[in-house]
Amino acid sequence: MRAIRFAIAGLAFLVLLGQPARAIDPPYQPEMERLSEILGSLYFLDPLCRQESANWRAQMQDLIDLDQPDDDRRQRLAGAFNAGYTAYARLYRACTVSATAALSRLMREAERTARDLHTRYAE
Repeated sequence: MRAIRFAIAGLAFLVLLGQPARAIDPPYQPEMERLSEILGSLYFLDPLCRQESANWRAQMQDLIDLDQPDDDRRQRLAGAFNAGYTAYARLYRACTVSATAALSRLMREAERTARDLHTRYAE
């Protein structure tokens, strides 16, 4: 029994050695991923409900360019953006009262999250 445990522990160690090392995320990564998700949601909802909409995709690209993340973090930020877009694309085909309310809520959350990120980590 002891030999089996030792063999399993050794195998687990070898598997872990085969994994590529990951960089340590900055402390603001969860907030950045949430902001990315919100921007993706806005990218879908804003043109659906307003004539004059912002280019949320360009703002997302600016955010990534300023942060200069490694490839892993870049992919997670892009994935969060796409998840936000997809979540609302599944729900809405036209601007409804609910879509307008979601848009307003997301705009407030985006502003608050961006301000918090700037205040806590950029100053």
